[in-house]
Amino acid sequence: MLPVNLLVELGIISLVLMATRFAGLGRKLAATTLVLLALAAFSPLGQLLLYPLESRFPPWDPSRGAPDGIIVLGGSVDTDLSAAHNTPVVPRAADRLFATAQLARNYPNARVVFTGGSANLLFDSAKEADYSAPILENAGIRKDRLILERESRNTYENAIFTKQLVSPKPGERWLLVTSAFHMPRSMGIFRKAGFDVEAYPVDWRMGGREDLFTFTNMSLDGLGRTDVAVREWIGLVAYRLAGRTSDLLPGPARD
Repeated sequence: MLPVNLLVELGIISLVLMATRFAGLGRKLAATTLVLLALAAFSPLGQLLLYPLESRFPPWDPSRGAPDGIIVLGGSVDTDLSAAHNTPVVPRAADRLFATAQLARNYPNARVVFTGGSANLLFDSAKEADYSAPILENAGIRKDRLILERESRNTYENAIFTKQLVSPKPGERWLLVTSAFHMPRSMGIFRKAGFDVEAYPVDWRMGGREDLFTFTNMSLDGLGRTDVAVREWIGLVAYRLAGRTSDLLPGPARD
């Protein structure tokens, strides 16, 4: 259902139809597919879908005092490439790791948790935590301070397994570090799991409201934003229907 996949599928269907007695329908479908491709690649569609996600949680307020713990969600390291080259490969969302390293330096008494295993549902493969840990250690986080959760395959399991691992006490303050577009779903899942965390969004894909109606001349940029946004909205709907969140679009807690 992601835009790029869907458009490729529609393009193939249109070609097949044009080789049959439904050639007219195939030509119409091909034209429609081309228009949708242009919208996804060059129009503000991706920004319009991303903005409600990325702006849902404000930047974390450090004036409230030092946190007791810092949780960073996986999603930065490509485990297959890392295993193939025997070194961490970070093709996306590196801000999650950068921000965690900075927070760890700012709050030396806070526990640091990396949560992320393998997203492969069919067989065991390389664990993201194993390749992310050296990055965080090289950034200055002591090995004995770093807690690794290696078994989770998705955000729901990130929340469940991390809570079991750290057993947060009443009154403790934990930060949750993840991409801004992913923060609403992540916060909703952690809340549903009974783990009260504070949002620390990073890895923005757009500037702000002023970017809402801007066009791009780089098709891959537009397609990338649209794909990320649609995937996240699908995740929000799916997790709400599955009962893993209490709201379709979780937002800041009301004091």
